[in-house]
Amino acid sequence: MHEFTVNGRPVAVDAPDDLSLLWVLRDKLGVRGPKYGCGIGVCHACTSHLDGEEVLPCITPVSDVEGRDVTTIEGLADGDTLHPVQQAWLDEDVAQCGYCQPGQIMAAAALLERTAEPTDEDIDRIENVCRCGTYFRIRRAIARAAELRATE
Repeated sequence: MHEFTVNGRPVAVDAPDDLSLLWVLRDKLGVRGPKYGCGIGVCHACTSHLDGEEVLPCITPVSDVEGRDVTTIEGLADGDTLHPVQQAWLDEDVAQCGYCQPGQIMAAAALLERTAEPTDEDIDRIENVCRCGTYFRIRRAIARAAELRATE
């Protein structure tokens, strides 16, 4: 039995130690925000946060999150108030197909926690893949989110 917190809610899951956190979230807990893309930590579609830091659930065994705090896209907003990154994504009309967007948003939120005013180089270090190529809108949304956070 593995006990940890998901989006502020304590959970206990019966799963093998080596089962990836992604499958625990999606199949055992019904948390659908983190997407399966590659399963080997390359595409970053599953990006979530573990104790406030970026994590790739597809390559993180559930045993590594014992007693820790997992946040997915579903837990990023504060009730009905969107996180500044989520609001900026809407304002900039970032999503095209939308499949990679939860991971993109979670990576951007983590970046803004580390760096209040990210440079182009900081944004370029985000390795999330977008097959639709909305990178220019992603860049604009991250800049807008930084501005929104500064005015909070």
